[in-house]
Order: sequence, then structure tokens, then C-alpha cells
Amino acid sequence: MNIVVGYVHTPEGEAALDAAIAQARVSDADLFVISGPDTGDDNAFEISLEQHADALSTRLDGLHVRNVVYPHDPTIDPADAILDRARISGADLIVIGVRRRSPVGKLLLGSTAQRVLLEADAPVLAVKRHPAT
Repeated sequence: MNIVVGYVHTPEGEAALDAAIAQARVSDADLFVISGPDTGDDNAFEISLEQHADALSTRLDGLHVRNVVYPHDPTIDPADAILDRARISGADLIVIGVRRRSPVGKLLLGSTAQRVLLEADAPVLAVKRHPAT
């Protein structure tokens, strides 16, 4: 089984990654991560996309999850990157994080999650952020 997950360092991205890791463990799947840059405000310095991808791969290796992390090319639409990787890898599941948006926001703004949900050939698991503790 192959699982593709879109990941950025946000609460929604962390929830998607956690769900993908859990599913990969249960199904003994390979995890393919499309990884955007760390967007946390607590970073003292910027790191390259490749360094971010390497750190994420190390994190996943420590969890004993077979993985390949692809740094997201910022010149490519994130939905295209996720959908292309899903097709190339023969994904059995795509996992994405979603955030709450107002009705007007849903109407006026395009959405990576919306495109993935509508255009994916594989089932898509849309995950909300973890509840505040």
C-alpha cells in the first residue's frame, strides 16, 4: 500500500501527517510526503526545503515508517504536486489537512484541499487540526 500526504508545519499539516503515519503503520504502507517549508514563527532562521525534508525524513525514520520525503517546489501548485505524486506512486490513499473557512471564503478562494478532493484518483482522507488541549 502507498500513502501520499501533503505536509506543511501547521496544526492542520501535523494532523494530516499524524493520520498518515497511523494509517501507514496499520497497513504496513510506504509513506510519500510532499513537504512544504516550516512555516512556524518560532524559527530563529530559515532552512532550505531540502534541509526541512531531510529533518522530516529523519523524524519518520525514528518512528519506523518507510518514507520518501519530496521537498515541494514552490513554483508548482501544491495540489498538482500532491496529485502528481499520487499518480506516480500508485497511491492507495491521499491524506490532506483542512482548515475551517467561512462560507464566503469557500466561495471566493480556491483551495488545495478542494482540488485534491475533486481530482484525485485515490480515496482522500481530509483531516482537521488536533483539538486544543
